[in-house]
Amino acid sequence: MPKMLKNVIKFICFFGIGVLLIWLFTRNITPELWGQINDALHRANYWLVIPAIVLGIASHWLRAVRWKQLMKPLGYHPSTLNTFFAVMVGYLVNLGVPRLGEVTRCGILARYEKVPADKLVGTMIAERAVDLLCLVLLLFITVFSQFDILGAYVNNAILTPIQHKIAQANITQLLIIVAIGILVILLLLWLLRLFARSKVAITIKALARGVIEGILSIGKMKNKGWFIVQSMLIWICYLSQVYMGFFCLAETSHLGISAALAVLMIGSVGMIVMPGGIGAYQPLVEKTLELYHIPYAIGFAFGWIIWLAQTLLVIFLGFLSLIALPIYNKQRKVQP
Repeated sequence: MPKMLKNVIKFICFFGIGVLLIWLFTRNITPELWGQINDALHRANYWLVIPAIVLGIASHWLRAVRWKQLMKPLGYHPSTLNTFFAVMVGYLVNLGVPRLGEVTRCGILARYEKVPADKLVGTMIAERAVDLLCLVLLLFITVFSQFDILGAYVNNAILTPIQHKIAQANITQLLIIVAIGILVILLLLWLLRLFARSKVAITIKALARGVIEGILSIGKMKNKGWFIVQSMLIWICYLSQVYMGFFCLAETSHLGISAALAVLMIGSVGMIVMPGGIGAYQPLVEKTLELYHIPYAIGFAFGWIIWLAQTLLVIFLGFLSLIALPIYNKQRKVQP
């Protein structure tokens, strides 16, 4: 099957799941509630979305600068604009097919900056690992700083289902899963040794070396403090986006940083589980705002306002980057 056709099928499947989630989430909304939602959307002050959009652009630019810093220990110094363009195109692709965006942005930078793709994959994995660590740390801070509000929600929605699944799985099932995992690893190692000189094995080894080298680039950085500051600034921009969004609606304008942090953390889960968060981000945000006594219609409207602002920004900057990439690099070749 052609690669393009596979990607189209993936896009249709994930988009269909997103639409299904939206339908499941909205099918029981009464006409009265729809009226309240429409009223909230009409009353919203969309001019206040502009600062949130500026913060979104800043977070994407900081991400590009941070990614570029990971390449320095490897001896590569790509253009900041090309790195930014690659990041935005990657986000755009991720809206359609999850995780394909990471491969795409590495491919773009490898093409225009001649940086080996395997090393770029390693730096990208390192970057994602740092983001995951930041997310987990902020999640713990959010829950424990507002345990009276979020503790019961996290326990009922996340911890209890996990404990239930673990309780249902007996020791035999767990041992079988571990044994299968070990056998798969041993089989792969045996195949690599058996076909050690084949083209495929050499490619896999080179990719593995590049990935490891990219991951270890964090430890080789000279300005680790600046890398940490950049990571913090990225998440501060995300948090500020949500907080600025509160002022779009009169009913959410009184909410503070604590509520914004809760929306950011729980909403991020929706962004992870579905491409661009479609069908998952909005209900999670609405449920979070319910904990702060925000009516259903207002939480529903707020979730859609924030999600649309973020998604439209990615679409606009992603397509703009696609157009700008060849133009910018053509001009660079002309310059002495």
